[in-house]
Order: sequence, then C-alpha cells, then structure tokens
Amino acid sequence: MEGKLVIISAPSGAGKTTIVKHLLESGLKLSFSVSATTRPIRGNETEGEDYFFLTVKEFKKKIKNNEFVEWEEVYKDMFYGTFKSELERIWAQGNHVLFDVDVNGGISLKNKFGTNSIAIFIMPPSVSELENRLVKRGTDTPEKIRLRVEKARDELKLANQFDTIIVNHQLDKAKEETLKIVASFLEKKF
Repeated sequence: MEGKLVIISAPSGAGKTTIVKHLLESGLKLSFSVSATTRPIRGNETEGEDYFFLTVKEFKKKIKNNEFVEWEEVYKDMFYGTFKSELERIWAQGNHVLFDVDVNGGISLKNKFGTNSIAIFIMPPSVSELENRLVKRGTDTPEKIRLRVEKARDELKLANQFDTIIVNHQLDKAKEETLKIVASFLEKKF
C-alpha cells in the first residue's frame, strides 16, 4: 500500500525540525523518513535515527545504484538524499511518510509524487531573524552561518513552488497551523 507524503522544507534555522517533531508526536499515522547525508554527525545525533551517515564515496555509489528517490549536493561534497527503501519501510507499516528535507529536495519530491504529497515551506520571519537563530543555536562557525544565510536568501525565492507557506513568527502557532494543514491533507480521499 502506498501512503501519502508530507514534505516539510525550510532554510536552515527556520524551525522545520521542531515542527516535524511536533507532527510525529501528534498521533497522525506519520513516520519519519530518515535521510542519508555525508555531513559529520552533530551533538547527540544517532545513526539510523536522525540520519544515515555515509562517506562521499558510499553516497556516490548509492547514487550509481539508483537507491535514492531524490538526492542533492547541498554544499560541495555534502550530500543529502532519501532512500527508496525508507518509503517502502514506512508504507509497509501502513503509515504516511514525513520528510524533513532541504528546499530543493522538497521541490524534487513534490514534483515526483504530485497530488499524493503536500509540500509545506516553513518561512522565517526575516533573514536577520534566521541569522540570529543560527547564531543562538551555537552549532556552526561564523563562516558556516554566513553560507547558510546566503543559501537561505536563494531558498526563500523558491517558497512559491510549495503548496503552503507557513511563516514561523511564533513557534507554537506555526506548529498548530502545520498540524491542521497536514491532518486535513491526510483525511482527503483522492
């Protein structure tokens, strides 16, 4: 059985991961699609739970073997992708797939799955607020933050390619708004 797909995308620091966690705790029949990445493991992340951590060589081999539904080289030699096997695993459990992916990955998934998916863009209130959040997060160097903010400026221009845009001024409101939209989408019959 193929379920539906819920795609959550945003520039880094816009609150997408927090909103995804809220959706997972909501009681909807959603399962998180664990992405693969070549970026280093951060803090208390867990292999196979937060990401599948691969070397660039391993990632490129899996691209060659056509193991990804979508993949992206987000920064030089920093790849992210979605394994086909993740979708199959989640659908076999009778659940819908929930994605936390970068903006280009979100557009790619939406284009591939069409009306069987909903793509939601989490918009920061402003670029300067986004930069403040990245600084407060304390996980990146000033140079990395500069790169993320630059990338965010480009990603914001792509927001109109999503089904819905939610501006995350106030996190609790953004979480509830996203939950309402997702619940309504999952209830729809095609």
